[in-house]
Amino acid sequence: MKTVVSVIGKDAVGIISEVSAVCSECNANILDITQSVLQDMFVMVMLTEIKDLNCSFADYSNKMKKLGEKKGLDIRVMHEDIFNSMHRI
Repeated sequence: MKTVVSVIGKDAVGIISEVSAVCSECNANILDITQSVLQDMFVMVMLTEIKDLNCSFADYSNKMKKLGEKKGLDIRVMHEDIFNSMHRI
């Protein structure tokens, strides 16, 4: 099972590091990552594999959300199947 993690907000040092730390803490494997800085806005999309999570999906998602709230970022975690269904024509 995979998830798509999106991160949007004002650019700051350490965003990738802190999001990656939550992945590591929950044993989510980062498969792919893309990020851009548009003027002062940081945008990142990360694909993670969660078959070996050491917590529930809800806990993983909540930890990302709390990190986002702490850092002033919008961080969302979505199952890959839901992401694909939303973008299928």
